[in-house]
Amino acid sequence: MLKWPYPHNSLLLISFIFLTLSCNRTVKHKQQSKTDSLKKKAVKEWNKTIPGSFSDQTDASFDSTLLITFLKNHPAFGPYAKDINLFYSKRKFAYAWYNKGQLIEQAGNLSDRLNNLQTEGIYKAIPYPKALDSLVFDAHPKAKNSKPDIATELMLTAQYFVFSKMAFQGMSDSTSKAVNWFLPRKKMSYNDYLDTLLTKPKTGSTLSEPVYRQYDLLKNYLAKYRALDIKEKWTAIPSAKGLKPGDSSAVITLIKTRLFKLEDFKGDTVSNVFDDELQNALKQFQLRFGLTADGLPGPGTIAEMNVSLKTRIRQIIVNMERCRWLPISLNTDYLAVNIPEFKLHVYHADSLLWSCNVVVGQKVHQTVIFYGQMQYVVFSPFWNLPESIIRNEVLPEMRRNANYINKHNMIITGKQNGLPVIKQKPGPANSLGLVKFLFPNSYSIYLHDTPSRSLFGESSRAFSHGCIRVGEPAKLAAFLLKYDTTWTADRINKAMHLGKEQTITLKQKVPVFIAYFTAFTDRSNKLNFRKDIYDRDEQLASMILSGNGKY
Repeated sequence: MLKWPYPHNSLLLISFIFLTLSCNRTVKHKQQSKTDSLKKKAVKEWNKTIPGSFSDQTDASFDSTLLITFLKNHPAFGPYAKDINLFYSKRKFAYAWYNKGQLIEQAGNLSDRLNNLQTEGIYKAIPYPKALDSLVFDAHPKAKNSKPDIATELMLTAQYFVFSKMAFQGMSDSTSKAVNWFLPRKKMSYNDYLDTLLTKPKTGSTLSEPVYRQYDLLKNYLAKYRALDIKEKWTAIPSAKGLKPGDSSAVITLIKTRLFKLEDFKGDTVSNVFDDELQNALKQFQLRFGLTADGLPGPGTIAEMNVSLKTRIRQIIVNMERCRWLPISLNTDYLAVNIPEFKLHVYHADSLLWSCNVVVGQKVHQTVIFYGQMQYVVFSPFWNLPESIIRNEVLPEMRRNANYINKHNMIITGKQNGLPVIKQKPGPANSLGLVKFLFPNSYSIYLHDTPSRSLFGESSRAFSHGCIRVGEPAKLAAFLLKYDTTWTADRINKAMHLGKEQTITLKQKVPVFIAYFTAFTDRSNKLNFRKDIYDRDEQLASMILSGNGKY
């Protein structure tokens, strides 16, 4: 995470220097590489500012009634009173932020991070900021072995819990539900975490902060984009339609310069020739934005290049907040679908094994953001048509064509709620394809194969009624059934084409996360953006940037 152990203005200065050194000519790249190395080292140091060797002294302690008085005089800390009391009770009310009468280094580090919450993508004001600054400032320097200041001690601990709630857990459950995020929020004891932080770690051990790993990476890019926004005027690049490798044009220089600033292009930005380096840079940019990677500066590619840095900064901040809502890590197999990315990712213990394209719900039939546990693989499935599809699509077709049911290999099995109950029989034309994957949920959403394979070649794949169509269903079936060695690739293929429904209960349930990230980093730690296909970003961005969001 981007944390700096020196005065906070230094971070902006270093970022500015880093970007200033990034000039338009190849000759400067060695300087940039050296600066990158220094910046990474600085980031590594900043990462130690909260986790670290805090005071483990037990000699100096205070009367518990002083804590009661402090909380009474600072009512804004009321929501954290239980945690603060528990923390000091476990320490037998020993001072945590002092050693031999002096404030430990981490006190200043915490104060700096609280004063620079925007580096965390947080715009909420902390309670009693002037009191915190005054107490920490007045605490330096102190004579060795002088008496610790109780007001400073308690202010730092209380502010730690404020910081941890905002930076590690994020906005309230009611806020995430208001933006249609129904994944279960992570639960953890920040009291226990602080207690761990305040215990001197074993030699060589490290302690990361309790946030999903993507948060860290996005935070680094937030600093980069803010520094770039300060320095650069993001003027629109004109149309480059029709330009191809070998062509020369003034607009090519503009494209090279833009891609250089976005770290996709490393060549000579003065040349106006459409060379191989530019084509490769365009392909990388297009991959990062979920576009067809043809290496040509078409209208869609130029449009993404012209999106303002401020808009991208908002996008990063929104997705940093979403990262706070996820589990820190999972030591198991799990599946994750990122809706705007149109991808299914298959993991084992947080290591990405493979990914494939998926088709998700249209804007009018949005796929829900939620969590489930995969339990069943169903080969050669029937499709039980939902009432909405029967009412809105099938019945009108039946009125126009009396043979519609037979033509589509369907059967009517009864009547319910004034509508016929309709099933589509197994087979290659079945709308669910040759296999479906069930993780029981109240949203009636599942993963499945599809006979409409051409849709997986589209760059935007929001075509379904809400369920998720999987580009590599046989591979997913093999992954889910890997603990049963009788399910060979040949047996799976036969079951998919048998034409007779067969349900397999998994020996181990597999967690499934249906998530929504429009900014994220890939396996190469490159920043990716995707279109906000369900218009979910702006509401959350407004809550965050206004500073009025509920934590």
